[in-house]
Amino acid sequence: MFRQTLTKIPSRGLRLAPSPTRAFSTTLRVMAEGDTGSPNKMGSLGGSGDAFQKREKANEDYAIRQRERQKLLELRAKLREQQEHLQKLSDHIDELTKEQGGEHN
Repeated sequence: MFRQTLTKIPSRGLRLAPSPTRAFSTTLRVMAEGDTGSPNKMGSLGGSGDAFQKREKANEDYAIRQRERQKLLELRAKLREQQEHLQKLSDHIDELTKEQGGEHN
């Protein structure tokens, strides 16, 4: 069994008063409703909230979808350009081989 307070230190003869609090106590971090990261009324962090929270989440989701859509369109355009470039190179290679008589078509 652990002793939490000392009543007498034998080497010096001093007496310490017993502490009214526990030596190893912990406290819970309590957040008020509405604080950043605090749970809502239902007790969850991502559950149903008030209208403002729902609208804010919807706006954030919409903005994310728009950015992803824009990136996808840019990637498609870049892919199309690269395919056109590869086709031009392939056509050029075909012309060179025909001019040099490498293929008899």
